[in-house]
Amino acid sequence: MAMVREPNSNSRNARVPRGVRVKGRGGVKTYDIIVIGAGHNGLTAAAYLARAGLDVVVLERNPYIGGATVSRELHPGFTYSNCSYVSSLMRPEIMRELELSKYGLQIIPYEGGVTMTRDGGYLASYNDHDMNRREIARHSARDAEAYDRFAIETARQCRFIKPYLMQTPPDPASFKWRDLKGMMDLGRAFYDLGEEAMYDTLRFWTMSCTDFLDQYFETEVVKAHKAGSSIIGTALGPSSPGSAYVLLHHYMGEVDGNIGAWGFARGGMGAISSALAQAFQAAGGEIRTDAGVAQVMVKGGKAVGVALEDGTEVRGRRVVSNMDVKRTFLKTVDPKDLPEDFLRQVRNFKIRGSSGKLNIALDGLPDFPSIPKDCPARQGDLHITDSIETMERAYDDWKDGMWSREPYLDMMIPTQLDPTMAPPGKHYMSVFVQYVPPKLADGPWTPEKRDAFGQTVIDAIAEYSPNFKDLILHVEVRTPKELEDEVGLTEGNIFQGELTLDQLMFNRPIPGYAQYRSPIRGLYMCGSSCHPGGGVMGAPGANAAREILLDVGGWR
Repeated sequence: MAMVREPNSNSRNARVPRGVRVKGRGGVKTYDIIVIGAGHNGLTAAAYLARAGLDVVVLERNPYIGGATVSRELHPGFTYSNCSYVSSLMRPEIMRELELSKYGLQIIPYEGGVTMTRDGGYLASYNDHDMNRREIARHSARDAEAYDRFAIETARQCRFIKPYLMQTPPDPASFKWRDLKGMMDLGRAFYDLGEEAMYDTLRFWTMSCTDFLDQYFETEVVKAHKAGSSIIGTALGPSSPGSAYVLLHHYMGEVDGNIGAWGFARGGMGAISSALAQAFQAAGGEIRTDAGVAQVMVKGGKAVGVALEDGTEVRGRRVVSNMDVKRTFLKTVDPKDLPEDFLRQVRNFKIRGSSGKLNIALDGLPDFPSIPKDCPARQGDLHITDSIETMERAYDDWKDGMWSREPYLDMMIPTQLDPTMAPPGKHYMSVFVQYVPPKLADGPWTPEKRDAFGQTVIDAIAEYSPNFKDLILHVEVRTPKELEDEVGLTEGNIFQGELTLDQLMFNRPIPGYAQYRSPIRGLYMCGSSCHPGGGVMGAPGANAAREILLDVGGWR
């Protein structure tokens, strides 16, 4: 078993997906739009802008595209989704409008998931409501009755927020007609919920996931199974105020019209960025890799282009950053070009890393004796944390500056449904881990600490799978350090900023700058630091493109 970090830019496996063309450096011209970063939001924005007739170039510092939405061959014959690993949140309207299926994107839905318990039992979940109800009834008849009320309440909250995912947040301090109308529409939608639902909604957006689930369920494993969505990717525990919304954020996706369903991108998550890139290039767009941006060039208060790390200057009438808000304004913009009050708010924006990832090549399918062989939920996500108390203890470790001794794991074996990701008879396992701090109490991350963290995760899985260790061929271990150094995510935060009420809607990322513009004319934001937040959604990119086109003068 070999534990490795991701290869550097000279690796033969660091490549652009098949079908995506890349132009090299050279030539002096002024583009209409420069997009910094070929992550999925940057590519989404670029595709819409190019389809509108603008001359757009995307600059990516890595030798491959996709940002965190990538597929990589890091062990011969195995394709890893080595950052993001499942699809659901990608907005269906974006997939339709950019015709991503035309460029090979296929999402394979999976059937629910399983939480294994310490006593050898399990709780499964399914995409079918009645099957879920019967499964919960195995553990508690009372909880099965409560499940209907829980499903109705979460669906109501999803219906309330989903229409705003693809809208620009109104500015409550503005007297522009569209902002006034936006606030009135938001107020009307809130009022239409009815008196009782209004109170429940205000409570929901500010309460903890633990308190929310305690209103419905009594069985610990039922609550633990549902609470997992409230902590993935966030520096909150299940008992932290605001974690109930994070649970909702993960419930808002869909696959083929099935609300709340999740699936695998065939060929790995890089299939999403590949399809976006091909849609962009079909509209005449240009992608440059190995083109890291060192600074946004500003003249007379207006962005006029970027300077690359190798000293090359690329000129553009407008610049769009797919980087997070801190990386954009604290590392690539000269502070003298920004108001001090704006810089202060950027520094205060919460981006706290809490996640790690293992990608594992397996010689066969691991056995989990507690799950029946015929349970279809085995093909979904697998968990070994059977109580909220255990999750909270894992969060306590993070607060103490160490990786969790009993981590929360979100395990997937996508090769059960997508055999293209591994050789015949072999399997690929993705393991997402909470909690992993970006800074350790005993000093910086080292290769030895990274491997010790990976071993902690492997040992935890082996407690529930007796043949797991014997099947391991290769392991890639990623801590927040790798996610920041290699992907560009500040502190390794996968959402580019906490999804708490103080950082949502018109507060995201900065009050007064939630409409994808910045204090610098011609400099825009399109990453997940913007509304509606993180996940492989594409909405920030699409929304930003719409605002840029308004400034440009509309569709050409």
